[in-house]
Parts: sequence; C-alpha cells; structure tokens
Amino acid sequence: MNYYVIMPAHNEEAFLRRTLDSLLRQTLQPKKVIIVNDDSTDTTERIIDEFINKTTTLLKINTHSSEEHLPGSKVIKAFNKGLRELNDDFDFIVKLDADLILPDNYFERIAYIFKGRPDVGIAGGFIYEKDSNGAWILNHTMDKDHVRGAFKAYSKSCFKAIGGLKTEMGWDTVDELLAQYHGYFITTDETLKVKHLRPTGKAYNPKARYLQGRAMYTMRYGFLITLIASLKMAIKQRKSAIFFDNVYGYFEAKKEKISFMVSLNEGRFIKKLRWKKIKSKLLP
Repeated sequence: MNYYVIMPAHNEEAFLRRTLDSLLRQTLQPKKVIIVNDDSTDTTERIIDEFINKTTTLLKINTHSSEEHLPGSKVIKAFNKGLRELNDDFDFIVKLDADLILPDNYFERIAYIFKGRPDVGIAGGFIYEKDSNGAWILNHTMDKDHVRGAFKAYSKSCFKAIGGLKTEMGWDTVDELLAQYHGYFITTDETLKVKHLRPTGKAYNPKARYLQGRAMYTMRYGFLITLIASLKMAIKQRKSAIFFDNVYGYFEAKKEKISFMVSLNEGRFIKKLRWKKIKSKLLP
C-alpha cells in the first residue's frame, strides 16, 4: 500500500532527528514525506536538509505563520500546506508529529489494518511517555478507540469523506465523529507503542485552556454532554480546573455565536453517538 506522511515541525531540533531516524527504519516505507518547517528559529531546517541528502522520499516546505502555538490552528494549517504538494495516488495519509519514535513496523501494521478492513477510516497505536523514573509508560487518557492526534492515519476514502482536517481545536475529535457519521470505524493497535519525546501540551500557548470548551460548542455537543465530557476529562487528568475552563469556553463560544464545525445533521448524529457511549458506560 502507498502512503504519504505530512509532518509539521516548529523548533523541533531536540527531537526531529530521532523521529526521522524511526521513519527511515520503517519496514514499509512511505511514498513521500512532506516536512513543513513552520517558522523554526533553531536548527530544525538544518536537520531536515541533512535527512533530505539521505533519501529522495523527503520534501521540505518552509512556511510562516503565527508564533502562537495553539492546538488545532498552527499545526493543521501547516499540515494543509503540505497536503497541497501531494497528489491522489495513495491508500492512506498520515499526520505525524516531529517528536515521536515509531516502532520499526508501525506503518506496516497500519497498512495491514486498512487492507484487511476497508471499513476502518482512522487507525493508530498508543503513546508512551517517560515517568520520573525514566520508564516508558502508557499515556492515553481517552477511550481506547481514540487515535491520538500525534500520529493519525486516514484511509483515502475516509479522509475525503470527512473533508480533510479542521483548522480548529477539536480537529482530532471531530474527525473521528465525522468518520463514524460516514460509516467508518476507528481502530487502535495496542502492539504499536509510540515513544513521545515531549510531554503532551508543553508547547501550547496558555490561551488554549478555554479552547476545548469552545470546540465542544462548535461540535454541537449541547450543554449537558459538554458538562459530562468535561467532568470526565477533569477526573481522568486529575485537574479540576479543566472542568471550569471547558464550561467557561463553551459559554464564551455560545455568547460570541461562533461558527459550528459540523452541519445540523452531523451535529444530531454526534449527539446521538455521544449519548449512546455515555449510556453504555453507565448501564451494565
């Protein structure tokens, strides 16, 4: 199977070399890797050039955007710039962060999933991060059927059905909801243990604290589902502030009447899906 990788990179000199090394070791090599160097001021570009000299698979794009690192805006805008450099000759496409170490067989396994299950639209492994003792431990506070935004792989048909990726906070939730709206499944493989070199969210701008609640509004969750989802997030991450920040963000978005990310019919489907999931966890 053919696949493309698009990797947004902003000041990744501490991690990028190890990420690209793990890409070059893949048992199933990508057809093309687009690295979007987004306003890096460190040696990121020099490292990219070093690897370009090793293989013809890599292509570099330099771009300029806001210095603010807000989830779902800067990164996906960079991704979309890389996307414009690619054609339709692929079976699946990957949005990959520049601070990961992938197992050597990562994309071989992803290809195996897509080939065997045409109804799977999104696939991925699980993130592991170092604890205080230096041991790699699982860091997955979401449901097991959720693929982290750091390494999302989309089948071609699913990617086109959902209209690509949204340039807003919540892009890596709404993509899965829309995939299910179009009849696709999301699959994770517990054998694919991805090492995350930078703890989640460390580079994000403090303004991001209210964006999750705003995203819940734009996905047409409604207030009650937003409350339940926010409470769950706060408990899992052991941070009560998350609950209040989400609720504040939700009402700010409602007050501003910001545009929804999904249509009315998609929103109805999403609400029904979320309630179904909530009830399945509450009822034996």
